[in-house]
Amino acid sequence: MSESAKDIQLLELKDTIAQLNNLIKNQSEIIAGLQKTIDNLRLELSNKQSELDYCKAKLFGASSEKSKTPFPGQLNILGDMEDDRTPELIEAEDIEVTAHKRTRKKKATYEEMFGSLPVRQVKLDNLKPEELICPDCGDKMAAIGTEVVHTEVVFHPATLERVEYIATTYECPSCKLTENPYFIKDNNANPLVPHSYVSASLATYVMYSKFINAMPYHRQEKDFFTQYGIKISRGTMAHWTIFCAQNYFAPVLDYFHRCLSKRKYLCADETPIQVLKEKDRRPQTKSYIWLFRSGDDGLAPIIIYKYHPTRNGDAAADFFKNNPDGSYIMADGYAGYNKLKDFNRCCCYAHIRRYFIEAIPKGHEKDFTNPAVQGMLYCNKLFEYERSYREKGLSYKQIYNRRQRDQKPVVEAFLSWINNAPTTKGTRFDRAITYAKNQSSYMMTYLEDSHCSISNNMSENSIRPVTMGRKNWLFCDTTDGAEASMMVFSLLETARANGINPYKYLEFLLESRPNEKMTDEQLDSLSPWNENVKQICPNNSW
Repeated sequence: MSESAKDIQLLELKDTIAQLNNLIKNQSEIIAGLQKTIDNLRLELSNKQSELDYCKAKLFGASSEKSKTPFPGQLNILGDMEDDRTPELIEAEDIEVTAHKRTRKKKATYEEMFGSLPVRQVKLDNLKPEELICPDCGDKMAAIGTEVVHTEVVFHPATLERVEYIATTYECPSCKLTENPYFIKDNNANPLVPHSYVSASLATYVMYSKFINAMPYHRQEKDFFTQYGIKISRGTMAHWTIFCAQNYFAPVLDYFHRCLSKRKYLCADETPIQVLKEKDRRPQTKSYIWLFRSGDDGLAPIIIYKYHPTRNGDAAADFFKNNPDGSYIMADGYAGYNKLKDFNRCCCYAHIRRYFIEAIPKGHEKDFTNPAVQGMLYCNKLFEYERSYREKGLSYKQIYNRRQRDQKPVVEAFLSWINNAPTTKGTRFDRAITYAKNQSSYMMTYLEDSHCSISNNMSENSIRPVTMGRKNWLFCDTTDGAEASMMVFSLLETARANGINPYKYLEFLLESRPNEKMTDEQLDSLSPWNENVKQICPNNSW
């Protein structure tokens, strides 16, 4: 019995041990699960902190991505690559480059600032008669010379003028007493907008105020009444803009489009816009403004904005359908541009760099072991080379050769680093790497032709006036208004890009009144790159 009791006790102990082992196993699994949860929560907390730091930087930090001072040792990540900020010129390219010397910019003189203004001189007469008597001899003092002691700029508010066109009626004195008297009246006033009092100058002022100075129609309506005591409704101003765009601006922009369709180097971008009255769409539905412009081809710049109800890439494909095969398009990472068939797509290194900059943890901006900093430095190296080429004034052929020698190895090393960089899902660095991987097939394209840019900054600079104005006028009421607005933007920004006065150019077009019957030769004579137009609308007049 004793042996049997011991056996039973032994079995009970074994069962207890097995139960304890199971309990330990279960508890270990629970602990492992809790530890994993803790790790995930820590990672999430770190990501949230990074997001918070990023939002604070966006709200309160500097908006520029430029480094104020170069990072010491920033090129070390490129291995044994020569640290050469100003590389030697290729031997076959015999060019003399003068040393760049930074000097403090001199303060502008009054003549430099206000030389184009008319001058009115006012003679000072503040001395009392007794002050003009010599205290020694008592004789009256005589004037011996004058000098300018003070200069001020006086502002004269704009004025409005009511102009009435008088028509004279003529009759035949011999026929007036007959049964068939003959009369004729000189009534060919030819108004800018039928049955309207608007002139070319007034329409120009309204459009310029909205699309350059970002002053919405309702504010202009209030300002006209407050400053000038006249009532011009916002609806009337919108009607003027739409009519002029459809009848005078459309033929010019169609010609611009035909000119742009012959270009090989192009840029594009898009930004949202709200249009309240779109057919079969809610007012809150997001529409888009598409920007299409010429690239760095050495020709006159052309900038065209187009309204489109969606962000579908078909808008870009339709706009560029007549461009030559093998053209180069510079755009951001939006996949809609893949619909441009037979185009060579370039990626924007400024966008790639921006993702890496946003992924740098707070306080690690100069930590060269941080992978986000390393990604940024790869991009910085490429931009350093581009800047040195521009400063040296290299030709397109020379830039091509220099890119092959200097930048191609950097891009290859960058691509290898991107493909092998370890990431943690959900982090900003993971997003930066994912974006770069999605663009990797386009990262070498700009090396094929020196006319291709390394970034899409030209497009971003061109679309900025629209985005800044949108903060004030907020939306467009109708699709006609949206299309007309983009026409006006296209003319103003193309004029500005060609170095002429956009205000004068818009007024010049309205006075010229282009129409669809004009030939391309006639329309070219109205283009902002025409030498005669440059004389009519000089930049120094505004």
